[in-house]
Amino acid sequence: MSISWRSSAAAFEQILGRHGVAAGACTMEAAWAAFEEFVQIPIEGVEGPEDDGDGFIVEWGVWDWTGNRPALSLGRLLAVNEDGDRQDPYWQPQYWKVEFQARFAEDPAWADLHISGGGDTGFDHAAIGKPRAEALAETCLFIDQDPILSAMWRSAPIDIEVTLDRAG
Repeated sequence: MSISWRSSAAAFEQILGRHGVAAGACTMEAAWAAFEEFVQIPIEGVEGPEDDGDGFIVEWGVWDWTGNRPALSLGRLLAVNEDGDRQDPYWQPQYWKVEFQARFAEDPAWADLHISGGGDTGFDHAAIGKPRAEALAETCLFIDQDPILSAMWRSAPIDIEVTLDRAG
């Protein structure tokens, strides 16, 4: 089964719901399980894995767009190839990002972790299937070993949101 890139956020929201993820009732473990399922679904209308058409990233930090609250983002970047003239030597795909963002309350225990600068795991464009499952397992291990991420992972978000927005 594959889904259109245009309906990818709605599909992700459905998967999140099946995993019991909802505003006011979210654990990061459940959100991660839903994300693992979501990033294994083929997406129509994007470049292939040989052209980094589909990847994922984990990002964290405190930004003005998160209301200056600590946030953790699970994102899937899609290189959409449906628009424009592919014969044009300057043609490039449009990049869109499906993002699950969890925002957390300030916690005095996090004060010395310096979340404000933010960080990310970098994009991983492993092919869907076993390569992507292995990449997700490595990312999960990184999350578990990083003090900031593991602290966020154990906390309950106060707000969650799923979006599909044009990236860069």
